[in-house]
Amino acid sequence: MNREFIEAIDALEKEKDISKDILIEAIESALVSAYKKNYGTSQNVRVNIDREEGDIDVFMRKDVVEEVYDDMVEISLEEALEIDPRYEIGDVVEYQVTPRDFGRIAAQTAKQVVVQRIREAERGMIFDDYITRQGEIITGTVQRISNETIFVNMGKAEGILAATERVPGEKYDINDRIKVYIMDVKKTTKGPQVFLSRSHPGLVKRLFELEVPEIEDGTVEIKSIAREAGSRTKIAVYTEDDNVDPVGACVGTRGSRVQSIVDELFGEKIDIITWSDDPEILISNVLSPAKVEKVIIDEDEKAATVIVPDYQLSLAIGKEGQNVRLAAKLCGWKIDIKSHTQYFGDETEESIEYLDDEEEEIVEIDE
Repeated sequence: MNREFIEAIDALEKEKDISKDILIEAIESALVSAYKKNYGTSQNVRVNIDREEGDIDVFMRKDVVEEVYDDMVEISLEEALEIDPRYEIGDVVEYQVTPRDFGRIAAQTAKQVVVQRIREAERGMIFDDYITRQGEIITGTVQRISNETIFVNMGKAEGILAATERVPGEKYDINDRIKVYIMDVKKTTKGPQVFLSRSHPGLVKRLFELEVPEIEDGTVEIKSIAREAGSRTKIAVYTEDDNVDPVGACVGTRGSRVQSIVDELFGEKIDIITWSDDPEILISNVLSPAKVEKVIIDEDEKAATVIVPDYQLSLAIGKEGQNVRLAAKLCGWKIDIKSHTQYFGDETEESIEYLDDEEEEIVEIDE
């Protein structure tokens, strides 16, 4: 190796952000192994690369001892004193043993180390880039499909969209553009692996952040999301600004904002409700679109019994229980739904008397 090699190392340091000292130390370490392998020795050797000129020297190292047991790695104090009278027990004596043809081996070894370190550095940069983007949406291209797993070309890296993270019914072909949620990033022996999702609730959250400026600037806050991918999502939003309607902001003029998100999710239904710290109001809201007569709270069990008009019972429960299931996930309360008749029986007068303080609701129900 020579000066040109050192200049190449300097260029790599600037271009790939790989420390010159770390790279040269790695080459020196690799050259020690190469020396022992090619010259069949178990000697204790050290390789030194001149940081300025690129010259390589191999030194055999021997420990100064009183009595020699292994002359490959040890030298007696008597012999050491003949070399230099200043040597003492415990010192290390070095002899230069650089072979004439070692330059060829050194160049080949150095090239392998540099290529490996560049690969490692690039993998490290990719990992560092994507680990900071965990929880974000990225647009990529379907590169290949293998056993229901989609591999997405994201530019610097290839993302993995497993079958379990896909939405039932969504189909993609090679070269299709696809928006995905970066769910996880892991280091592996093959480099960083970026795990993607189309079914994660975070995808819906990020889509709303992209589509609704009031969410992006913090005026409206997404408090909770519950999702059954491909079918329905419930999202609870909140604002402290009395001049802003959080649901209206998310829906947009004539539903334009939410419709863009529905289109991206291939028609998945989205219910947007107003968050409340009052559990009675919150539970009434999360069961939308069903109307609620009364909510009876059990704080200790964090459970609620919800009474709905008879004709609203099936709507409140939803197809195969989906509406109440998502509502419970969204608010974090156990919800038991009963129809008016199931809870109060057939005695209408008694029911009206019990709900006397909610006269407005009764009038609405009778209508």
